[in-house]
Formats: sequence, structure tokens, C-alpha cells
Amino acid sequence: MGEPFEASWHWRVGAVSGFAATVVMGVGITIGDLRVLQEAIAGLYAFEGSLVAGWVAHLLHGTLFGVLFAVVLSDPSLYRVSEWAWKTVLAGVVYGLVLALAGAGFAMPVWLGLIGFGSPPPVPNISAPLVGWHVIYGIVLGGAYAVLDHRWGR
Repeated sequence: MGEPFEASWHWRVGAVSGFAATVVMGVGITIGDLRVLQEAIAGLYAFEGSLVAGWVAHLLHGTLFGVLFAVVLSDPSLYRVSEWAWKTVLAGVVYGLVLALAGAGFAMPVWLGLIGFGSPPPVPNISAPLVGWHVIYGIVLGGAYAVLDHRWGR
């Protein structure tokens, strides 16, 4: 096994994993409540009503959060987590739940309120679909990261 910070592939693995997880999550959101992408996520950048802007913003956010996931897992105290696929998937689920609570539950409604979005969600904005979508993100993120890190990162 390699040492922490040894390979330069980890951030790329995080980006690809985050992108894949965001696509899967975005499909779930599209099927479950298209308005989330079209109104709220697009509204973060004053493009309320644009499905394309919602998808682009969501893909960028999810990809960047995938890179951050790789950074977190590269911490020497967490480095061994990625040696076992099930641990990496579990870490992805925990990470997804943190994003649901901190990002979508608190930061997003505050941000929407600050920029004058028509009707920002309440703080905290926690719902079963929101948590479910982020769990899906975490499962795909952790699973893809485990596979890609094993293939490219070691």
C-alpha cells in the first residue's frame, strides 16, 4: 500500500467519483422533485427557473465536494479507511449526510435568503427526500472512490 499524499491521483479520483455520484443523485432529484434543480439550485446563482443552470450548478458542487472527500480521506488519521471498499462507502454515506445537514439543510436556505430568492426554504431544511438523495450521493461517491482509488491511486 502507498503512503498518504504519495499519489497525485487522489484529487482526480475524488473529482470523477463526485461527478458520477452527482449525476446519479441528480437523476434521483429529477425523478423525485424537478423543482429542486430548476428553482432552488439554479436560484443559488440567480438563474431561478433554469433546469440547465440547476444541473450545471449541481454538477459543479458535487464534483468539488468529491475532491473535498478525497482531501478528507487523505488525512493521515483517515488514510486506512480507503483500504476497504465497505469503509469507503460508509465514509461516503456519512459525508453525504454531513452535506445534507450542513450544506442543503443550513447553508443553502441561508444563501437563498441572502440573495433574495422568492421563497427560501426554512432553516433547517431537512426532509426525507433530501436525506435520501444525499445518502445515494454518498453510496455512489464512496463506491466509485474505492474502485477508482484502487485502480488509479495505488
